[in-house]
Amino acid sequence: MRAMWSGAVSFGLVSVPVKAYSATSNHDIRFHQVHAADGGRIRYKRTCSIDGEEVEYADIVKGYETDDGELITLDEEDLDSLPTKSGHEIDVVEFVPADQIDPLLFDKSYYLEPEAKAAKPYALLREALVQTDRMAVVKVALRQRESIALLRVRDKAIVLQTMLWPDEVREPEFDILDAEVELRPQELTMAASLVESLGAEFDPTQFHDEYRDAVVELIERKRTTGETRPAPAAAKAEEGPDSMTDLLSALQASVEAARAASGQPAEPAEEPAEKKPPARKSPRKKDDDEAPRKRRKPA
Repeated sequence: MRAMWSGAVSFGLVSVPVKAYSATSNHDIRFHQVHAADGGRIRYKRTCSIDGEEVEYADIVKGYETDDGELITLDEEDLDSLPTKSGHEIDVVEFVPADQIDPLLFDKSYYLEPEAKAAKPYALLREALVQTDRMAVVKVALRQRESIALLRVRDKAIVLQTMLWPDEVREPEFDILDAEVELRPQELTMAASLVESLGAEFDPTQFHDEYRDAVVELIERKRTTGETRPAPAAAKAEEGPDSMTDLLSALQASVEAARAASGQPAEPAEEPAEKKPPARKSPRKKDDDEAPRKRRKPA
């Protein structure tokens, strides 16, 4: 794994140098959109909805549309004026009971690895969290934005669990939940009995993504039965004139277009250098300072 952040956990007068690693990964099968006829990749252009013209990255700014239809744009200078955080400290604010944290607030998870010299204070913090059954509420700057997060224990590792801000969690505003529902004692007893009959100790390794497995099997079957074709190479024209040949071709085309526009006849294409007859020299006066040249012998 590759560390995505490094810094230190600070609580009281104790500082624990750590590195953060992403604790999860996405194993979804990713597909490209291709042209069914020839397998070419589908490309998308950034176009303006007003004039339909393609827009370069340099001409794009961020825009916010208000509820009353007003558009506010922010350029790089505006964004640079915003407060950003770039510290490398995980500051513990408080320790709270683990059962007070709603899992709905959980966002992304990162494993914290201690540096060699910090193994003891790391273990001390870990065991203190386990014995007290608490989590540490912390503030940390990730990607130049301050986030609220938790430090919790998973096996022998301390996990940095980023959290959503409270106003990012929606409330279930369903009127039907306020309706009076009559539940008979027999129904409650049967429901509880069903829950007990399906009770088990949770083992996540017993579950797997059947859809992803089926996609992998389908792709492998098509590969082994020969239902494949070479992936087409991108057209060279998309790469732009990055060679001398492309540059000369572009210049030649420009000259021909200019001659055609002015009514002049097109200039015949030049033959390769090795096939061209030697050019005749027009008589001229020899300069005193010109270096002597070697004459060719007649064939």
